[in-house]
Amino acid sequence: MIARAYTVAFEGVEARIVEVQCALAPGMPGFTLVGLPDKAVSEARERVRAALSSLSIALPSKKITVNLSPADLPKEGSHFDLPIAMALLAALDILPKEAVERSVALGELSLDGRLVPVLGALPAAMAAAEEDRSLLCPRACGAEAAWVGATQVLAAGSLADVVRHYTGQSPLTPAEAGEVSHRNGTRDLREVKGQERAKRALEIAAAGRHHLMLVGTPGSGKSMLAARLPGILPPLSAAEALETSMIHSLAGLLSEGGISRDRPFREPHHTASMAAIVGGGKGAKPGEISLAHNGVLFLDEFPEFPRAVLETLRQPIETGEVVVARANAHIRYPCRFLLIAAANPCKCGYMTDPSRACAKVPLCGEEYLGRISGPLMDRFDLRVDVPPVGYTDLDLPASGDSSATVAGRVAAARKLQEARLAPHPGLRVNADLEGTLLEDHASPDAEGRALLARVAERLGLTARGYHRILRVARTIADLDRSPTVRLPHIAEAVSFRLGPATRR
Repeated sequence: MIARAYTVAFEGVEARIVEVQCALAPGMPGFTLVGLPDKAVSEARERVRAALSSLSIALPSKKITVNLSPADLPKEGSHFDLPIAMALLAALDILPKEAVERSVALGELSLDGRLVPVLGALPAAMAAAEEDRSLLCPRACGAEAAWVGATQVLAAGSLADVVRHYTGQSPLTPAEAGEVSHRNGTRDLREVKGQERAKRALEIAAAGRHHLMLVGTPGSGKSMLAARLPGILPPLSAAEALETSMIHSLAGLLSEGGISRDRPFREPHHTASMAAIVGGGKGAKPGEISLAHNGVLFLDEFPEFPRAVLETLRQPIETGEVVVARANAHIRYPCRFLLIAAANPCKCGYMTDPSRACAKVPLCGEEYLGRISGPLMDRFDLRVDVPPVGYTDLDLPASGDSSATVAGRVAAARKLQEARLAPHPGLRVNADLEGTLLEDHASPDAEGRALLARVAERLGLTARGYHRILRVARTIADLDRSPTVRLPHIAEAVSFRLGPATRR
């Protein structure tokens, strides 16, 4: 007689259903686990044995075989403990087989039978809902998994709670979704003295998800500006929050079962490896670009990142997804992020200050920013000089609009884009416009087209650069609440294209 339980194996953000089969047969007593398990899964035998012993349940003197099907799918992680234990208890007729088969289970067992929280409860709940099954998980994961809402989520504190539930002694109550947290809004743009042009660039970048390059001397406020970008971005929609939270669930970044409607803000150090930025390593885990999905990726000291790491950003910026290819796996992760890069104008940082610059000016600047390849620089829609702020200006009163005011304009522009792109699933902002859609919605008037033609000829714009100017102009028009792209919008978009990179 074979008993079955169900769990999941993760392939990126996708959770694939795995059938856990348990068979008891006469023969030499033993506990065999097959089905391409990794080390953590293989060790489940001892954890399950100890957990059952804590319930005074002894394993029978028979040959126990547990198969994880499909057998050619790699199984990784300690969350297989609970479904293996449930399949074994069903095979021993301690749990009803039919009830066990109607649920998807995941959870790590401690030696005393307690259930330890695991990663991936949210995508597991999505998979359970698609299979029309309930989800059984550790108590600490219940609030997270309940956000799916399309399936019943049962959260147990121990294996004993699971036994009492399935035997009808003490049924578990369905878990409730955790609270939505809001953390942004504590940093205001008005705290940044001066830098009005950079603030305007931040507003345009936030409104259309346009990539931004900030170049300025040390202490000019580049990092301070970038840190205030999340405060002007609109909150995540319900669909976006679920997409982002599924990735964060796999990475163990969801705290206390709650999800956030704030957009992610990731700022890795320039010593980060390629696997840390793009994804990979053991199990092909998501990298920083995927953890920043629907949010912001801030790369400070941009030229200091290894050249190979920077070049890997080119394809994800264009496609909005990354495929982590390994010998035994090809994992696809979404990564539609807003890239903010900050850099000094040269290695010493003071190329624009004659009193402090080194003797290598201007060659030092060309060499330093030359670490950023032309194709990668071409993907920045906005390029802004951030000049130093005099100490006398720091005593002046705050200037410019507050983050709340700017956020209102950004939200209004985003709503215009959502209405415009509603007939096209998957497209959300102006940065997604391409092909005929770009021609239909971002074609400038005659004066704007003439200016753009002159600029394209003088600067030798690539087709990508030409289209990116049109996208930025469309966003500026949306901020201006203009139904058409006019000459002033093209002119401002071109001015942001004539940034530091064009002078190296």
